[in-house]
Amino acid sequence: MQNTVQNKVQNATVLITGANRGIGQALVEEALRQGAAQVYAGTRVPRTHQDPRVTYLSLDVTDQAQIEAAAKTVESLDVLINNAGHAAYDNLSDRALLERHLAVNLFGPHAVTTAFLPQLVESHGAIVNVLSVAALASLPIIPAYSISKAAAFSMTQAQRALLAPQGVRVHAVLTGPTDTDMSRDLDAPKASPESVARAILDGVAAGDEEIFPDAMSAMLAPTWANGAVKAMERQNAGLVAG
Repeated sequence: MQNTVQNKVQNATVLITGANRGIGQALVEEALRQGAAQVYAGTRVPRTHQDPRVTYLSLDVTDQAQIEAAAKTVESLDVLINNAGHAAYDNLSDRALLERHLAVNLFGPHAVTTAFLPQLVESHGAIVNVLSVAALASLPIIPAYSISKAAAFSMTQAQRALLAPQGVRVHAVLTGPTDTDMSRDLDAPKASPESVARAILDGVAAGDEEIFPDAMSAMLAPTWANGAVKAMERQNAGLVAG
């Protein structure tokens, strides 16, 4: 279904990866609360939901066959939220662990976006890549995660420039510590998944290119839009032919 209201989740068809827990699960509930017409929830383990608007899809973002099957199932799409992620403590001594982070956090959203791009172009929809402030300044206790999110942020900026001529908006969510299983052992104040999910969808509704969904990341927001990084992104985007 084509969403005729710019930047709104209401009445939209939404797909959320990594929807089995944490921010992903909260995004499913928030999308329903904000009036989504249809929510596709991608998980690696089959689930059910009491709301008939929710359809669960078997969707491991590292499995190309599952991605292609999901893309054939979803005929129309307004908002794609690439939320699935992987984080583990490391010291960069294990290349296989770095490759695992890149497979989930970079190549996963790239593959999912590529598969669903025809639907998003048709609807003039939105892509939402759930990233981290670690994309901007590496956390040396989880460097492989930080590297993968930095790469995904660069991908997001490139997608934004490349897809704008096709009417597709691309949002980067730069989260701070959130109270999920992924950050269970991180000793820092954490936002609730519910508040982060609400801020993400509110940011999409507002058309924010970068979304800072919690108190920690929100400290970056006042100077971001007019900062050097954003200015350079805009300049570089001018190299893409419209």
